[in-house]
Amino acid sequence: MTTPLLQVEALNIALPVDGELRTVLHDVSFSLEPGRTVGLVGESGSGKSMTARAVARLLPPGARVRGRLEFDGASIVDLRGEALRRYRAGDVSMIFQDPRSAINPVRRIGDFLTEALRINGGMSSRAAGARAVELLAEVGIADGARRLRQYPHELSGGLLQRVMIAATLAVRPRLILADEPTTALDVSTQAEVMAILGRLRAEYGMAMLFITHDLDLAAAVCDETIVMYAGSVVEQHRGASLHEDPLHPYTAALAQARPDIDRATRRLPAIPGYPTTAYEVPPGCAFAPRCPHAVAACTTQEPQLVPIGDGHSRCIRAEELRGRMLTGPSTTEGVA
Repeated sequence: MTTPLLQVEALNIALPVDGELRTVLHDVSFSLEPGRTVGLVGESGSGKSMTARAVARLLPPGARVRGRLEFDGASIVDLRGEALRRYRAGDVSMIFQDPRSAINPVRRIGDFLTEALRINGGMSSRAAGARAVELLAEVGIADGARRLRQYPHELSGGLLQRVMIAATLAVRPRLILADEPTTALDVSTQAEVMAILGRLRAEYGMAMLFITHDLDLAAAVCDETIVMYAGSVVEQHRGASLHEDPLHPYTAALAQARPDIDRATRRLPAIPGYPTTAYEVPPGCAFAPRCPHAVAACTTQEPQLVPIGDGHSRCIRAEELRGRMLTGPSTTEGVA
């Protein structure tokens, strides 16, 4: 069995809210091996980006971390000084949702790409420029010398995201944190960017933590998908059947809310109510107030993450409901 590159176990994160510490991440656990991709899926505020930022050591001031958070056997939380700099500059790299917010608009693309090569790679300016052209070619950007002279506003969103991926390649990280890297792109460009990431992962053996709200995309590119709600893991699913055989009612609700050209409907299905705030989780199941399958016990009994099929589910009715979560509740359900 391959030794995990990233090990997260019982991770809890508390942030200062209104003058007191509130827990926003609850007992999150998963592992990630070299060359594999784990996806984090959920609505805004579910905790997926907070998890990635904890891995990158980019938590806001005042954050308190409990639990095990290790990279290659070493505690990420305990990294200090030069060890932390090496980790951030070489071992892990983050690709953000909006590349325009991550690239200085008044610096040329060449300055952005060559900086890491010169500082971390010890290259001369000439050698770094030549390598930057090669990196752009690796991500499908032709005429690299001309692109290096351009400013960010002269490139499309798709090209800028490729530049971000090229910058990631410049340091050859062992772990990529991709925070919704295709959200701002059109469908065809999304496919191109994901193909590039998949090829580079296979070629260089990089591990990837992939954050998305798109179930179909997660099922297509991830070896394992983790569904989060209100700061907790509610489902862990291996393989590509995430949206076809959900193990938790929340996953089923997300699947049903997807646009479907084969489904005749005048209105897009939506999950009723509002997402539960991670630091104000009610007793019992956090999803119970919005769940069509909830019964009275769901509001009092705290569910545990238990094995079911090829994955895990945090639902006290998971076994009972399996196979019919997508068909709607019976007349005796929804009484919580």
